Amino acid sequence: MIKFAKIAIGGALLFAMSISARAEILIATAGPLKGQYAALGEQLRQGASRAVADINAAGGINGEQLALEVADDACDPRQAMTVANELVAKGVKFMAGHYCSGSSIAAAKIYEDAGIIMISPSSTSPKLTDGGGWNVHRVCGRDDAQGAFAARAVAKSYAGKNIAILDDSSVYGLGLATRFKIALNGAGVTEKVRESYKAGANDYNDLVQKMLTANVDLIYLGGYAFEAGTIIRQMRDFASSAILVGGDALLVEQYWATSGTSSEGTLVTFAPDAQKLNSARAVVEAFRAADYNPEGYTLQAYAAVQAFAQAATATRSVDGRILSQWLRAGNTVNTVLGPLALDAKGDVRDASFAWYKWSEGTYAEVPAFPAAVSTP
Repeated sequence: MIKFAKIAIGGALLFAMSISARAEILIATAGPLKGQYAALGEQLRQGASRAVADINAAGGINGEQLALEVADDACDPRQAMTVANELVAKGVKFMAGHYCSGSSIAAAKIYEDAGIIMISPSSTSPKLTDGGGWNVHRVCGRDDAQGAFAARAVAKSYAGKNIAILDDSSVYGLGLATRFKIALNGAGVTEKVRESYKAGANDYNDLVQKMLTANVDLIYLGGYAFEAGTIIRQMRDFASSAILVGGDALLVEQYWATSGTSSEGTLVTFAPDAQKLNSARAVVEAFRAADYNPEGYTLQAYAAVQAFAQAATATRSVDGRILSQWLRAGNTVNTVLGPLALDAKGDVRDASFAWYKWSEGTYAEVPAFPAAVSTP
């Protein structure tokens, strides 16, 4: 059974059947809320919840308050479709999600048929907007750009070295690794190992042995934190000094918790650090005061709700098609990520990426991909 939580922000829960109740606009977010990927879904829940609270405290949207449904899709496309159908039945007007690309792609058509606009904070697969309907948008960059960004740096610094490319067979992981490989090969560098692995395993010894035999110097991994942490920890058990390079899903505390000091020096691509922006300062301080680190896509989730709210305010409507037309016309929305404008497909215009490095249990943005990396 799919788990839902309805969060009433800024006062008592408001019921539509009450003649004295103030009107409310029901919106939703969805991601994995249990299991090894729960920290990722929590980012969306935290970001969307705080955005709803702040918007309601400022008077809501066109005189109406927001209410938030939080759904667990387990990062599973089939469960995401079930979630989408149930949210449609509840009368949701906007989806700030889903987290995983496979889930967003699977659910998008259901929302489209119901006239519901979606803005994903974190689904980076090009397939979402390249093949999606009028209703799909995102406030994050795409994997074709992210993979190429990483490949250019690796090709420059690790030419002549032994490189492995791994993926977890998910829409996100496979797509990111494939884009990396295309760009790497295009730069004249050929990988030594190209493998897919099964997510959720506790032992990747066979894969590790292949990389050890190939004397791999660098591992590029398209996948999530638990598996990445397990793989690099097992590599270190055999005294490998290979550096691990990954995508945005590795910027979560779970990665270090899984791998410990084995992940020292891991390099990760993500958007430039929004926590440093003046536009995010007050929100970041509020999160920290509540003892929550707004890591990963937390601020993107906040920004997705802001984009919906500003479009709804500007158009004085919550009709999905009207909101989508307004956003895709290139109108600028002011968010915690700074000013954002979307293109005709719903992608962020001029999205950029930066490098982050894991060290001593935390990660921070670094100026550039290093020419040489020292690992344990």
